[in-house]
Amino acid sequence: MSQKKSSVADRRDEARRQADARKSMEKRRSRDFRIAIAAGSLLLATGVTAFGVHLSRSTAVTNDPSMDKSAFLLASTARQSTGDAVDGVVRSDSMEITRHHIHAHLTIYVNGVQKTVPYGIGIVPPYSLQRGPDGATFVSGGKSFYFLHTHDETGIIHAESPSAQSYDLGDFFDVWKQPLTREQVGPAKGTVTIWVNGKKFSGNPRSIKLSEHEGIQLDIGKDMPYRAFTAWPPGY
Repeated sequence: MSQKKSSVADRRDEARRQADARKSMEKRRSRDFRIAIAAGSLLLATGVTAFGVHLSRSTAVTNDPSMDKSAFLLASTARQSTGDAVDGVVRSDSMEITRHHIHAHLTIYVNGVQKTVPYGIGIVPPYSLQRGPDGATFVSGGKSFYFLHTHDETGIIHAESPSAQSYDLGDFFDVWKQPLTREQVGPAKGTVTIWVNGKKFSGNPRSIKLSEHEGIQLDIGKDMPYRAFTAWPPGY
């Protein structure tokens, strides 16, 4: 059976349909391309903004060189040692040396009110500060670290040195450059009651040895019941 030949009109109509189909496809491609570009630009802008916000927040916290200014401090670190050896045994280094690493804890009450031991004792500014999940400040870096220092306001004293070394509470207060006697602790004056691991201590508070998980409580004025510190972070 012979096949009917297409007329000139039929070929024109087919050509027009194909041209219309190509134009429609090009329009769709152009539209999709514009959408993709717009979406990409928005994503990039959002990413840059988010990064900028993150960076600004990180910079605001991480590079903050300021010392602890809590209203509850016993004393600030404004006068503390700045790198020279203290008492001939407590030296500093550009980084933490943890070959010998123990933790003791210090609690201080003045007339029944607990006072904060500041972060950054024994760490020479400028500080690198971080915020923990609970919002607490943690000093992660500084110009130099003494072998005795505090990273936060928990009262935990870090004793870190290249070799096993015995340190006293007096050494820590000397790094802090605060007085420590039976009549004065920092700027607070009065009769000082001393607790060490739940037992009253009658000697010189400067002589108390800093040993692993040693619990030291100093009560200036009002004698407070001993409160054991139990919030040791994992690994401490």
